[in-house]
Amino acid sequence: MGKIIIVYASLTGNTEEMAELIAEGVRSAGAVADLKMVEDCNAVRLLEYDACLLGAYTWGDGELPDEFADFVDEMKELNLAGIRAAVFGSGDTSYRLYCAAVDELEQRLREFGAVIVQPPLKVEYGPSPEEKVLCREYGASFAHSLGALHRP
Repeated sequence: MGKIIIVYASLTGNTEEMAELIAEGVRSAGAVADLKMVEDCNAVRLLEYDACLLGAYTWGDGELPDEFADFVDEMKELNLAGIRAAVFGSGDTSYRLYCAAVDELEQRLREFGAVIVQPPLKVEYGPSPEEKVLCREYGASFAHSLGALHRP
């Protein structure tokens, strides 16, 4: 089924919890899931995997967390054509731009040639019991989608 890297930034632990649950789902589908905090990972690592999932909280008025700045800059230098990807994250609906960092990460992945294989997963604050199930299903669905796709 393949190897999937899950790279995330988490300030309060909400996005980290999502990443862990998504990894459980990936593994339940028979794929390998490697979890990495963005500050401990270089973007070139994406090329070592069959697919990637990126997760971020939204900072301030809809910005990508500072922890992702260098990672995104490094992604610009890579050929991500054909890399299968999806994005997830946590946010707060009291802000004008809900989970805008998730949308920005997805847009950046597209710009750099990655193929987005499923819509982003957004959760307000931390995942509720129902959303924990959704996170696991998200990971499993992502892993299963890779079986039907072939990298060029």
